[in-house]
Amino acid sequence: MTSPQPVPASTYRLQLTADFTLDRARQTLPYLRDLGVDWLYLSPMLGSEEGSTHGYDVVDPTQVDDARGGESGLRELAEAVHSAGGGILADIVPNHVGVATPKDNAWWWDLLKHGRASKYATAFDIDWEAGDSRIWLPVLGDGTEEDPEAELSRLRIVEGELHYYENVYPLAPGTEDAARSAAGPGAGEEQLARAVHELQNYRLMPWREADENLNYRRFFAVNSLAGVRVEIPRVFSETHREILSWIRDGLVDGLRVDHPDGLADPGGYFENLRQATGGVYLLGEKILEGGERMPAAWAVDGTTGYDALGEIERVLTDPAGAAELDEVAGRLGGWAGTDAEAVWAEMIHGTKRAVADGMLRSEVERLARLVPGLLPEDAEGERLQDALAELLACFPVYRSYLPTGRHHLDDAATDAVRRRPDLSEAVEALLPLLADPDHPIGERFQQTSGMVMAKGVEDTAFYRYTRLASLNEVGGDPSSFALDLARFHALQGDRQARMPRTMTTLSTHDTKRSEDVRARIDVLSEIPGQWAATLDRLMELAPLGDGPFEKLLWETIIGAWPVDGTALQTGRLAEYALKAAREAATRTTWTEQDPEFEAAIADLAERATGTGELRAEIQALADRIAAAGVVNQVSMKLIQLTLPGVPDVYQGTEIPFPTLVDPDNRRPVDFAERAALLGRLDGGWAPEFPAAVETEDGADAGAPEYDGGALAEYAAGLKLLVTSRALRARREHPEWFNRYQELDVIGEAADHAIAFTRGGSITVATRWPLGLDDEGGWGEAAVVLPRQAMVDLLTGRRFGGAHTDGTTRLAELFEHHPVALLVPEDGNTLR
Repeated sequence: MTSPQPVPASTYRLQLTADFTLDRARQTLPYLRDLGVDWLYLSPMLGSEEGSTHGYDVVDPTQVDDARGGESGLRELAEAVHSAGGGILADIVPNHVGVATPKDNAWWWDLLKHGRASKYATAFDIDWEAGDSRIWLPVLGDGTEEDPEAELSRLRIVEGELHYYENVYPLAPGTEDAARSAAGPGAGEEQLARAVHELQNYRLMPWREADENLNYRRFFAVNSLAGVRVEIPRVFSETHREILSWIRDGLVDGLRVDHPDGLADPGGYFENLRQATGGVYLLGEKILEGGERMPAAWAVDGTTGYDALGEIERVLTDPAGAAELDEVAGRLGGWAGTDAEAVWAEMIHGTKRAVADGMLRSEVERLARLVPGLLPEDAEGERLQDALAELLACFPVYRSYLPTGRHHLDDAATDAVRRRPDLSEAVEALLPLLADPDHPIGERFQQTSGMVMAKGVEDTAFYRYTRLASLNEVGGDPSSFALDLARFHALQGDRQARMPRTMTTLSTHDTKRSEDVRARIDVLSEIPGQWAATLDRLMELAPLGDGPFEKLLWETIIGAWPVDGTALQTGRLAEYALKAAREAATRTTWTEQDPEFEAAIADLAERATGTGELRAEIQALADRIAAAGVVNQVSMKLIQLTLPGVPDVYQGTEIPFPTLVDPDNRRPVDFAERAALLGRLDGGWAPEFPAAVETEDGADAGAPEYDGGALAEYAAGLKLLVTSRALRARREHPEWFNRYQELDVIGEAADHAIAFTRGGSITVATRWPLGLDDEGGWGEAAVVLPRQAMVDLLTGRRFGGAHTDGTTRLAELFEHHPVALLVPEDGNTLR
């Protein structure tokens, strides 16, 4: 009988780059073990594009990336990790490979050189017939109106290769000689290059044609990431040989699978992995919509944690602020008086439809080509494509996994016909085929719906819909504003029962805003009126003419603003604002820039981080929410670290680390700073909440102000204290975390506390801190504890015991900090 495969008590995500290699990870290991981390969770390690900062553009699946430390780096790190009693969770990318530099990807290079005769032809997802047996590559610049392919004049033959600026492509055997012979001795370089190009197994086309004419599957709309067909056994074997050797050689202990929704058969893929690895710890990066569950038949331990992220976010958001924030959003967005959920539903239908008609048009056309003649009167296939695009726009989740999820297809069909009665015949004809997992269109539609959802919702609507920016996060539904305690506890109990080994997270390399930014934005739900007034003033001082975007931008700025009173870095703000504006695509886009609007954004960033009135307005509100933001940050962290599931800490977030969308969220981490602070904590230093300072202008007594530097030190110390004590507890006392049950909280302020037991440990955390202060504090509110002696790991103080009535006043429990982590006194032995 084989022994059970190990499961991590926790993970710590590290982003490997040429600057932060596997060797650097090994050097950081002593600190991470002291922090309490069990397993390291490593970003993709296979050979990737030169200069890649993320590793999701694999070009060589046969070896560990040399730039990231190579095989020796992995072996040395694995030896160190395992000697310390830990493990390694590796992120892998089965859906696609990087093809930006064809010469660096041997498979792609061979494909371009030999076309359909290449031994790798079946590895890529290509519609050869649609491209006249050629691969269409969208790399040419804009031509002229008279000659869209005028850029072909830039082609040159250089040492047996076709060059277009810095882009290099192979020549099919014999084609250069054939072209020279046909062109004659007097042919110039341009004429010869064009002639050679016509003989290749690929066609270079203007980049703007990709959306409609591309004939290979991409990762979403990224032309430089080509889809791979791992459903074919040989392709699975060759793309996973190196990965499986890590498992076989004991270097890696678990796998995290990137974007399984892009695969033809995710369930089959996970089963193949299970069999090939012997059943190691396995996670799938699956984004679940509200009420959706991971397919029970999948051979996985869980998701990568976005579902937990959304639940924690919403239990800390004050529902009392929804109406006023909706009024502001409606006024700015032109939907005042309309239900916010209905607005969101219409918005995402529109953005998804725009994606299906635009950047993913080639995928819709490919779907239609799979059912020729389905509508005899629709000779050009336009009605069929229209119906497919409408079904994709109406699909309520990322995808189905037929036969599982068939009801989502039925719901989409009903909605599509409701919106477009003229498409009823086409939808009716398509439905039985789309519901058939063995029909090519049924399989490919499932792969396509996730693309449309991701680009239409996460990468577009999330930058347009602005009830509260913290709700616009990966895996979340912004139309769901808050979560009551009963529902929150029910969801955690369900997670404990169904997927106790799933991951939980608060920040990732994909989140739009890190946990610390969102925690501060959540405070605005408690002061919607004050925030609305400040927002109006900010928009008056720095108008952009796009109200919804401005609201999202200013909320993000407030969330990312430093606690210590210094300004957000101008460059970081400008880069984020520009990316957000282009993603929103309301005034400027990635392909059609508005120079005047983008100049206004740059000016806003300069002035917001400068010294004038605009900066003063920001600073005033940032000071108002500073202390409450810290409360939210540590409450959020403690809740996540102690919930059912395997908690992940994204690099650097053990202290407040306010980052924005990538690449900002992959900023280097100062581990030396964190190690020194942890040493102070372990040496006996106790963070103390600073006393309020008196202001010269006689500020509102209900809004105390604090020394920024002192508050920042407290926040860093407390968050690191929370993280280290919770991680150590989970690693050294797993028996304290084997069930889930909410604890009773009594008293008028009971709604401000979140309390639960995990079977040995008890978490108690504060929520809605500004409202709590306005109501006069905790008063006589109390939590009902088990009648045994408990110790708070954050303070060392003793609570409860056999001779008490079981209640502990929250004012006493939270005397020093707004959170508490209680464990049995007789088991309080953390190394």
